[in-house]
Order: sequence, then structure tokens, then C-alpha cells
Amino acid sequence: MSASFLEIVELPSGEIVLRRSDEESAEPLVTMSFSQELLDFLQGDQVEVARAMLDACIAEVGRKTEAEAEEHIPENRILH
Repeated sequence: MSASFLEIVELPSGEIVLRRSDEESAEPLVTMSFSQELLDFLQGDQVEVARAMLDACIAEVGRKTEAEAEEHIPENRILH
């Protein structure tokens, strides 16, 4: 994935998307939709909940990427 700024946007349809901020017309990277029952419970905080979910996802991808990178470090190489 290219290094660009990402934004979380609530669309008029109520869906919340993660997209590149420099490509408004591009397909979203992630699309979330919440049931009406959950929207009622969240009382307008759905974007904050989506942000927390996406933050957790990004953190996990970072951990996975870091772990995969460590697997490719030669055993005889010492890191400090």
C-alpha cells in the first residue's frame, strides 16, 4: 500500500469508510456499516467507535508486519 494520508469519513448512506485522502473518488479501503440497533445504542458516536476499530486493525497489521520482517533477519546478524 502506498504511503499516503488516510481519512475516516461517514457517507450520506451512513456507512463509514477508510480511504486515501488524496483520492476521494477511489474505492474505499474499508467500509463499515452498523445496524440500526447499534446506532441507537451508540447515540451518534459511531465514527469514534469505527476509529477505535480501525486503530486496532492498523496496530495489528503493524505487529504482523514487524514479526514478518524479524523472520527475514539472518540469524548471524546482531541487532542493537
